[in-house]
Amino acid sequence: MAVITSSQVINTGYAVLALIADAIVLLTLVFFLVSRSSLTLRERWGRFRDSVTPFALQIAWIVAVLATFGSLFLQYVEHFDPCDFCWFQRICMYPLSLLLGIAAFRGEIGAAKRYFIGLSGVGAVIAIYHYQLEHVPHETSVCGSAVPCNVAVINIFGFISVPFLSMAAFLLITTLLLVARGRSEEYDEEVDVIETTVEEGPGDDALPAPA
Repeated sequence: MAVITSSQVINTGYAVLALIADAIVLLTLVFFLVSRSSLTLRERWGRFRDSVTPFALQIAWIVAVLATFGSLFLQYVEHFDPCDFCWFQRICMYPLSLLLGIAAFRGEIGAAKRYFIGLSGVGAVIAIYHYQLEHVPHETSVCGSAVPCNVAVINIFGFISVPFLSMAAFLLITTLLLVARGRSEEYDEEVDVIETTVEEGPGDDALPAPA
């Protein structure tokens, strides 16, 4: 009978959260693309953004904190030394666990979108590259031989590894920051809806043009 350890439970819990995060990112992307097809769907997209905005920074901060604690758990509890690409991702994630908390407390959505989205975007790119290193054989890596980057230290459900968890966190944070509506975007959205209405032309009640 297999013995389930607390580490396995925690790792599996993080894996489930990563899958949920990826599903949210994918559904949000699909909703955004579909909303470009009509004025009604654009209005629904706007209402969706309005409903997410009050909680976007708080959720993004929680994601960053969980990712930070997860990386420390792997290093100091499970004793997995981080590779070079793990450190690069930490450089992007650790500041977010502090900065997003400050932004959420102050309600600085605009500042978060301007200054923090770069960190999450770069972190996502590094995580994606790191993840494919584990799955593309014989690919050249810049990592040292002491802690190789192309070896998965955990493997949950057959495909979830550390960079997959990192990628899910970065993508969800990026998505939340993009969806959250800053003050300037509220005006831009209204103008966009008005312009779209004008482009569709007047309705049946419009007055006929003079002869």
